[in-house]
Amino acid sequence: PQVCLETSRITGAEALLRWEHPVEGTVMPQRIIPVAEQLGMIAPITDWVLVTALRQCRQWSFGGAAVPVSVNVSARSFLNPRLLEKIKWALQEAAVDGDQLVLEITEATLMQDIDCARELLASLNDAGVTIAIDDFGTGYSSLSYLKRLPINTLKIDQSFVTDVAFDQQDIAIVRSIIDLGHNLGYKVVAEGVENRVTLDALGKLGCDMAQGFHISEPLADENISSFLEQPSFLL
Repeated sequence: PQVCLETSRITGAEALLRWEHPVEGTVMPQRIIPVAEQLGMIAPITDWVLVTALRQCRQWSFGGAAVPVSVNVSARSFLNPRLLEKIKWALQEAAVDGDQLVLEITEATLMQDIDCARELLASLNDAGVTIAIDDFGTGYSSLSYLKRLPINTLKIDQSFVTDVAFDQQDIAIVRSIIDLGHNLGYKVVAEGVENRVTLDALGKLGCDMAQGFHISEPLADENISSFLEQPSFLL
């Protein structure tokens, strides 16, 4: 879950992929995704994740909690010429509007073909889909793409967030990202918030939203549904 620091309300949720292996137990995406890409299986996995996450989003709306769901898109999936078609299909299949989907894309992925990215993101924007830059600050040093692409949200990478309450350099970097995002009209989300001290520091710096173990560890759909029923989240 993602929480608004101003209102303490859950304002979104990020879909996380896990494989429950009968022998090895829980297998994380760091192992799943590279193998899936090598075997040419990333496309059907992406299709399944999109539809499954959006259907869950629709179930939440039935319970009165209309919060968007974020889905990460790999570089190979983003460069698939059929991605726009697949996303529109997933939205239709799940019977939800585009504003209930947030696509998370890394800087490195966008910069592989900036002109192609601009055309695709513009079409997704027209469909109401929100675009978030994942792991912001760890990719390309050029910021020119920010003014060329229709982006809505910046997600501050965990490497800058972990020591933001103590490290002066991290404080300066996080403050700069927040100010940059706000000046461009974006929302800013902090990833990897694991304690109250970090959360308080982010709030003082003006960060909009946060996610991480302090707020909640990753949850199954039935557990996160009970979170969404709360009027506000105890931060």
